[in-house]
Amino acid sequence: MSLLEVTNLQTSFNVTAGEVKAVDGVSFTLDKGKVLGIVGESGSGKSVTAYSIMQILSHPGKIMGGSIKLNGEELVGADSSVIQKIRGNKVSIIFQDPMTSLNPVFTIGNQLMEAILLHTSRNKKEARERALEMIRLVGINDPEKRLKQYPHELSGGMRQRIMIAMALACEPDILIADEPTTALDVTIQAQILELMKKLQKELGMAIIMVTHDLGVIVQMCDEVIVLYAGRICEKGTVDEIFYQPKHEYTKGLIRSIPYGSKKESRLIPIAGSPVDVLNLPKGCAFAPRCDKAMKICLEQKCDLIALDKTHFSSCWLNIADLIQSGKIVPEESLEPNDYEGGATHVGL
Repeated sequence: MSLLEVTNLQTSFNVTAGEVKAVDGVSFTLDKGKVLGIVGESGSGKSVTAYSIMQILSHPGKIMGGSIKLNGEELVGADSSVIQKIRGNKVSIIFQDPMTSLNPVFTIGNQLMEAILLHTSRNKKEARERALEMIRLVGINDPEKRLKQYPHELSGGMRQRIMIAMALACEPDILIADEPTTALDVTIQAQILELMKKLQKELGMAIIMVTHDLGVIVQMCDEVIVLYAGRICEKGTVDEIFYQPKHEYTKGLIRSIPYGSKKESRLIPIAGSPVDVLNLPKGCAFAPRCDKAMKICLEQKCDLIALDKTHFSSCWLNIADLIQSGKIVPEESLEPNDYEGGATHVGL
């Protein structure tokens, strides 16, 4: 049994203009000791997926359907007391911005000890010792001094390390890292990622790495999920995603990675703008930006199809390839010209 099983997760925000389906049918599993990457552009549903697991969605966000099981225990619809025991204890999260995640009016020691006292049976003295131990574990010098300091007295990198220490203080089974290196410079980013890899191996926890940085995904992850407009475009192992990408959106993300400073390695951006989630297209959400879109892409959403035991994609081009190779038979309702087209169909 997997440590975490997410099945057909649907999370929406009902706003004045209508329903925003931030997460629309996302499914995945996470095993103990593994690192799962969730990647995509801003607004693709990465953070909302993480917050849905933790059930810390801000109003008017709500889980509309699906299942989230931790060690076989259903979390969707569970009593708030059950969720409270799981947060911080079984599943912890590092939020996006270390500059604003810590309370400016409380000392570092106060905030670290609060998490430990809340989620464990330690007394105040034991909580203080645990806080000192965690500060040392994340590589911050002079821990006694740091306990008495306020967040504004620490650098960005040190604040991020404190956030990691707080998340790991209760030895969770799963650590969710939501853009853990976004606000940091390149040198500190590398140190934080090395620290997370080191702690993951030492503690044997599973990690969900939420990021738009494909470089972080390559360094950290075993498996990857690519999200676009709240739906999974592609999922597979790191090697499958980076060396055998099958969805046009995944290919576009990879082409957007800068490679050195040579003139011939020119950056190729994805055409167009992210889709309006309040007015999603009838078919594939990425079709208006895809230069290989076919007639069927505009008319019908494509479900995830298995390309291999571990590799899945929701692209009609993959189905067209499988039909041409004779591996699958097309539906009777579809015409051959449904699998024809290109940029002229979508006006790119």
